[in-house]
Amino acid sequence: MSRRIALAPGQLPPRNGRVLLACEGRSVALFNVADTLYAIDDSCPHQGASLCGGRLEGRVIQCCAHGLRFDLASGYLVNSKTLKVASYPVEQRGRQVYIVIDSEEAGQ
Repeated sequence: MSRRIALAPGQLPPRNGRVLLACEGRSVALFNVADTLYAIDDSCPHQGASLCGGRLEGRVIQCCAHGLRFDLASGYLVNSKTLKVASYPVEQRGRQVYIVIDSEEAGQ
């Protein structure tokens, strides 16, 4: 089962921007790439560095600490399936935007 976290309009990043949010007891980085929203855990799976402030190129975020690059859509390390940051679907229903967190992930 999934849980939908409703976002207030002020929580949404501007086009090509990003914001850091608290969701279900975790830090989630929300990116707006050409009007498509992507949500990932803010913690790099390598050593926990923040991803929100990393260098963004298209839908790829680069970790500031060690340069690892993750695809925002899948969460996977670019050109690899060995390392993954948790990613969350973002849904829009009318004007309301939700981050969807799987109940199994919410319990971690």
